[in-house]
Order: sequence, then structure tokens, then C-alpha cells
Amino acid sequence: MTSTASTGVTSQPVSPTTGMDADDLSEFGYDQQLHRSLGKFASFAAGFSFVSILTTIFQLFGLGFGFGGPAFFWTWPIVYAGQFLVALCFAEIAARYPISGAIYQWSRRMGGEVIGWFGGWFMMIAQIVTASAAAIALQVVLPTVWSGFQIIGDDPDLTSSSGAANAVLLGSILLVIVTAINCVGVTWMSRVNNIGVTCELVGVVAVILALFTHAQRGPSVVFDTGVPGTQPGYIWAFIVSGLMAAYVMVGFGSAGELAEETKNPRRVAPRTIRMALTVSAIGGGLMLLGALMAAPTLGEELATGGLPYVLDSVLGNFWGKVLLCDVAVAIFICTLAIQTACSRLMFSMARDGRLPFSKQLSHVNSRTGTPILPAILIGLLCIGILLVNVGNSAIFATLASVCIILIYLAYLAVTAPMLYRRFQGWPNGGVAVDAEGKKLFGLGRFGIIVNILAVAYGTLMVINLAWPRTEVFDPSGEMPILRWAGPICIVATVLVGIACYPRGKEHPKPVTVGA
Repeated sequence: MTSTASTGVTSQPVSPTTGMDADDLSEFGYDQQLHRSLGKFASFAAGFSFVSILTTIFQLFGLGFGFGGPAFFWTWPIVYAGQFLVALCFAEIAARYPISGAIYQWSRRMGGEVIGWFGGWFMMIAQIVTASAAAIALQVVLPTVWSGFQIIGDDPDLTSSSGAANAVLLGSILLVIVTAINCVGVTWMSRVNNIGVTCELVGVVAVILALFTHAQRGPSVVFDTGVPGTQPGYIWAFIVSGLMAAYVMVGFGSAGELAEETKNPRRVAPRTIRMALTVSAIGGGLMLLGALMAAPTLGEELATGGLPYVLDSVLGNFWGKVLLCDVAVAIFICTLAIQTACSRLMFSMARDGRLPFSKQLSHVNSRTGTPILPAILIGLLCIGILLVNVGNSAIFATLASVCIILIYLAYLAVTAPMLYRRFQGWPNGGVAVDAEGKKLFGLGRFGIIVNILAVAYGTLMVINLAWPRTEVFDPSGEMPILRWAGPICIVATVLVGIACYPRGKEHPKPVTVGA
């Protein structure tokens, strides 16, 4: 059996399952243009590398600890529980709509074209900003490995002017590299990502073992509120510390973005969405607990130095730098995974004529089976975001907060209308089995309860993330307007979205809402 794309992709021998996947896709009105070559591990790796606990915990440990003390650990299982509710909803809908541009496709099928477009728009902007924020993380790692990586100035601290400027330079170089890989094709992207995820998993295990074998205190440390607990209003400090976990546990739905390149996505994507989040949560939770148990001190040094400070004291200079090299690999594949997911989302929206220059953005290279222009455009936009922020000492906190708010809004664009459709009887028919004839994943009678909790959690997190806080957005106190960065960026994204919305253009492949 062969599959030939309408854009001239050369016919390739495919397995019976892959052929059925292509036929399955055609029922939604789309041709098999992208090369379908990803297996179970590659699908899992897409979500795991997006979350990238080595990258994000290295960046954010100090943020959580500084606000909530050791007891901030409990925000991790709380956020995981909320996000797992969202993941369950995503898993159920991924089994029924295995199409690239997952958030866009899912939200439009649940809530109609307007909600679908803005769901995709929020997610696309969020992923562009997220890739920029991930690329910045190199500044936390590389100058520590070798001082020569501090090309601009002599202060590597990300909150300093020279550190922020150097972060922009290193991040831009990284974005050029991952853009080149994405242009080569999904096969090479997958190979690089799989190797990188394997290295990251090994690194996570190594970190956990190193921390627990050098513990200086017991696990009861997680009940210590630390310095924040000596001040009134600890609950508020605890809520703020939860931003750390909220920043980390996103992107697990990337398996859905690559559905048209995955074999038997109706079965694989729902499983890998849940697995990517759960493995990340377990590994990250153990890293947090181990760091608190092994830290030389639970004072200001830990708040400012974070996990690198703990590992340096535990492993020493040489092995600490070896591990930092592994972290650099994790940052690399995290940025690669985010850009890949975003390029598929942009391709999916452009294929439906929903974006400016849709014809060009939806073109798939006949040799690589990859939408090259979206990857290039995303790389340039990411670098542009970094350049705009040169000299901003709060660059990481600002970018991270803004992009995560938009991601949570995009998630709500799926779960909220999905809840409404459930009350109307969804899922109520359609394909009930995958390409292997096995029953699709579903929540059954628990669907409404899980969905209600997922929407409530998502709403509360958007409010918490967007709340104007000087200590998060403007720690130096030099730019008071930055405290309103979240609300301002939400309004700006909506206004630009309204300007870009394809008014008067009938969707080429209209769907019946909820069908």
C-alpha cells in the first residue's frame, strides 16, 4: 500500500497500519502530506522533551523555593493533579481527532470556528514565546561549564544586564540550529529528539541518585515553610510558589500535534500524552525532594543558586559540569520539540486558510515531508522576541509567565467547550476503534466530573498566573509596568488575533460542532 500527498510527496511503501492511518485522515478531509514515521517512543519523547524537567527545574527551583520555602514542594503534586485532569480530557479527544495542530483542531470541533481559531492562535503565540524562554536557559548552564560561553560582559547571572544580553545571543544560536534540524525533516528531528530524551532520562536518574545519596536531612523537610513561614500571609506565598510547577508541567499534549506523523495515533497519542506528564511529574518530584534533602543550607544561597548550587556542592566541580552538559542537551531538545509542535500547529491552521500567507505556510516539501517555511518563520520570531528583551533583567520571568498564561488559555479553549458538548452527549458515535481494531480511550461516566474539575483548575491557574506581582515580573523595581505583563500580553494577543482573524472567508473544511 502506498500513500501519496496532494502536494507531490513521493509515494512511499507503508505498513497496513500506516495506510489505514492515511485513510483515517482522509475522512477528516485531509491528504497524507506529512511523513508518517513516528513510533511510540518518539511520540512520548515529543511530550517529555517539551516539559523537559531538567531544563525547567534547573531554571525555576529558586523561584518556587524563594517564595514558599521547602514546603513549596507540595505545589508540585497539586499542579500535577490538575494537569492530569486536563491530560485525561486531551487523551480522550486525541483518540477521536488525530490531526496535526491538535489544540486548534480539537477546539474548533468542540466550540466552533471562532473558538477554534483563537485556541490555535493562543497556543501558537504561546509556543513561540515558550521556545524563546527555553532557549534562554542556556545562559543558566553554559557559562558555568566554561567561562568562554559568557561572550557579553562578565556577569552570567540571568537577572543582570550582561547575563540577559548573553542569554539572547546563546538562545539565538540555539534557535538557528533547531530551525535547521526541523527543515531537514521529521525523521532527523525524531532521531535527535530520541537521543536527547534518552540522555535527559539518564540525567534525571543520575541527579536523583546523587541527591538522595548525599541527603543531609530527612523527607520531613517538605513540611518546613522556611523564612516565608515566619511572615504573615503564608498561604499567599505558597500560592505564588506554585507558579514554578505551573511553568513546568505544560506541553504534554505535543503527541497530538504530531498525530499525522505518528503510526496509529488514535491509540498511541492518548497513552503518550498521559505518560509524558506522569513520568515528568514523578521524576521532577523526586528531584525537588532530593534537592531539599541534600542542600547544604535552606537559606538565601538555595533561593538564588537553585538546583545548580545543590549539585555543585554534592557532585563537585567535574561531575557537576558533566551533568550540566546533560542539562544543555535537555535545553536543546526542549527548544527543538517546542518549535516542532508550533510548526505543525501553524501548518494545520494555514492548511485551512486560517492565517495570512496560508498558501506559503501550508506548503510541504516534497522530499522531506516537512512544512519548512513555518519552522523558519517561528525561528525568526523567537529570535525577534529575544532581541526585544535585551537588557531586561526580568527577561525569563516575564517570558515564562506570559507564555504559560497563553497555554492555559489555549487549554481552556478545548476543555470548556468540551464540557458543554458532554452535556449534549459527546462523545456520541463516530470511530470507536483504532487502526488495530482496539477500543479507543475514553473517560466513560467519569467524563463530566473530570472535565468540570479540569475547567475549574484551568480557570484558577490563569488567574494566578496573570495576577500582577512586582516580585515576579519586576524584581529590580525599574519597570513597574512589567508587573502587568500578563494582562497586557493577553489583551495584545486578543487584539492582534482579532485583526488577523479571517473574516468573510468560509472554512474550506467546515465541521459540525462536537461531531
